Amino acid sequence: MDTQMLIGAQFQAGTETAEEVLNPRTGALIKGLPEASLSQLDAAVTAAEKAFVTWSRTTPAQRSNYLLKIAQAIEDDADGFAALEALNCGKPINAVRNDEIPAIVDCWRFFAGAVRNMHGAIAGEYLPGHTSMIRRDPIGIVARSRRGTIR
Repeated sequence: MDTQMLIGAQFQAGTETAEEVLNPRTGALIKGLPEASLSQLDAAVTAAEKAFVTWSRTTPAQRSNYLLKIAQAIEDDADGFAALEALNCGKPINAVRNDEIPAIVDCWRFFAGAVRNMHGAIAGEYLPGHTSMIRRDPIGIVARSRRGTIR
């Protein structure tokens, strides 16, 4: 099971104490997942800020296509995701495979369509002499750094 984190364009293993993921039915250890260090968290936020420059300029069609690719990847590996979720949560694999995975895929596809079809009042006179408009722009990375600031 690959448990590395994607930071920028590189996969890295966490370097801090492992979080133990236990099988709720048996109590057996499924996997120890090393947590990210503070420097890895900062590196991830920095990489996300750098990627945002390009991402914020993508079109709704491009964003939609990325979300559709994620949906397809989940659907393509539905049995693997179902097995992992059943092990992690102790629920019947068929409930995951037949109920949860299709709902997850549908959610990704829903938002892939929604990103291309955002509605709202486009203009209005709400204050005398001023025209108000809705403008949907990406706002960037939102995370808490080790310095306690929100980016």
